Amino acid sequence: MTRSSPGVRRVAAILNFMASHPGQAFALSDIVRALKLSRATCHALLTGLVEVGYLYRATDKTYLLGPALAAIGRAAAEHSSPLQVAQPEMRQLADAFDVVCGAYFLEGDMLHLRDRAASVSHVGYPVPLGARRPLRSVQAAAFFAHSPQEAEAWLKRTDSAPSPERRQRMFESMEFVRTHGYLVLVRKPGADMAGALSPQGLTPQTDDFVLPLTQLDAGQLYPVAALMAPVLDAAGRTSFCLLMAGFNVALTGRQILDAGERLQAACARIAQFSGALGQPRAA
Repeated sequence: MTRSSPGVRRVAAILNFMASHPGQAFALSDIVRALKLSRATCHALLTGLVEVGYLYRATDKTYLLGPALAAIGRAAAEHSSPLQVAQPEMRQLADAFDVVCGAYFLEGDMLHLRDRAASVSHVGYPVPLGARRPLRSVQAAAFFAHSPQEAEAWLKRTDSAPSPERRQRMFESMEFVRTHGYLVLVRKPGADMAGALSPQGLTPQTDDFVLPLTQLDAGQLYPVAALMAPVLDAAGRTSFCLLMAGFNVALTGRQILDAGERLQAACARIAQFSGALGQPRAA
């Protein structure tokens, strides 16, 4: 792997330090002490950053964030989206596993398909971009895995509350997501997934067609319907989920683990772009 230059890392360290103390100004000695840089190196870097407007040097010889950096930050906030990073990830997953990979956002209690990529064999997939449908317990496990309290709140207000058995399975599959990083949905015996699809997406009776796995045996075959993984934000909450659907053959537990790891890794890269550098928060 190509390594960045020490100079780039030092510049980034200065900017990250300044950004982590918004509204404050620091003298050269403060920055030298905080970042453990030599005085000469730090002064040269600060001078360069002032020249390009990323920092501003006040009359009392202290430094604060500059107007050029503020403009860059505004542009990034207004025009950058995790979907820009998600699009190539979804394309690679769709082609690698011959599936449809979609980005689902939770808006209120409705799932919204905001982007997707399909392999050649799934170009005519019947769920259109922009489809919305009510959240069901089988998908709730992926969205609420790291926030059980939000799961409880949803269960209290939803008009489609699951049965006690499905409720228990939902919480068990939430634990599976916390352990593995993704959710596995398998077809119920005799279920025809084509009957679950409509122009609006999966019908509200999704629970009648699929079950979330709570345990996985590497040597067993499973009729996989979908894999779903959360993309976490900086606070450890689910920002949105990637869902891989349209598997045409049964998968072994080992194959599921491999596919799930690929999916989870893609979500982690998207989360890194969004600034999720820490571990999921405790609910």
